[in-house]
Amino acid sequence: MNLTPESKVIIQGFGEFISATHIAQMKAYGTNLVAGVDPGCGGQEIYGLPVFDLVEEVVEKFGVIDTTIICVHPYQVLDAALEAIASGISQIIIISAGVPPLDMVQLLRKAEAVETLVVGPNSPGIIVPGKILLGTQPSEFYTPGSVGIVSRSSTLTYEVAWELTKAGLGQSISVSIGSDAIVGSSFLQWLQILDEDESTEAIVLVGQPGGGSEETAARYIAETIDKPVIAYIAGRQAPPRNTWRQTGTLVTVVGRPLNFGTAQSKIAAFEAAEVPVAERPSLIPELLKKAIN
Repeated sequence: MNLTPESKVIIQGFGEFISATHIAQMKAYGTNLVAGVDPGCGGQEIYGLPVFDLVEEVVEKFGVIDTTIICVHPYQVLDAALEAIASGISQIIIISAGVPPLDMVQLLRKAEAVETLVVGPNSPGIIVPGKILLGTQPSEFYTPGSVGIVSRSSTLTYEVAWELTKAGLGQSISVSIGSDAIVGSSFLQWLQILDEDESTEAIVLVGQPGGGSEETAARYIAETIDKPVIAYIAGRQAPPRNTWRQTGTLVTVVGRPLNFGTAQSKIAAFEAAEVPVAERPSLIPELLKKAIN
């Protein structure tokens, strides 16, 4: 990964998922935004960025691009991402929500073949506090430190960061992996990244109902992760067997336990892995301090 202030970043698309405020915030944070890509708008300037018709035109002018932030219509995400991969971009952050699952399957097969990291869809992106902001996370909630955050949620990601900041616990990296039906990078990938990251001393994992990714993460933590981990699972009071469209639950029965995908199932998995689970975000700092000590 290349998550430094020198990383060259572009934005593909200027749709409903990103605004002038988000772009101004990234620039103010020191993110090296070099250009935007919007077919048919080449030669213009949007939100203070020079705009090109094609990603390859940006590469010709600025050299290798490290990260693209994709904000196009969900049905255009696959084309935009494949164009980025073809131009040698190794980190893709998809802000757009509602990307068709089969499009994501096709994208992830291609990304895996060329070792491209995909974050999202339906993600506010990544922030390395004090260094770089990639996406729409509100940077004012963060402060540099040693706690890594990996989350399926959007707003809960920075709510947890704010609770940590108020408690004097700074953050090393914060990433929302996204909450569409199928997302790129997983809890497991980011747990490994944070476990190997020298600036990260402890990890907060934020999950929510739907699917089985938290249960898988709990087993992985028990078997592999050496650093302290605290979990928080949203939706404790969610009605059972309801499908959360936001989290992309594709099936709720057919060979699954009755509590599959529920908050209770996820909490039980973390407790079995001896990972402390906070009842609410405000309790995370207290559990984290105990785990670190």
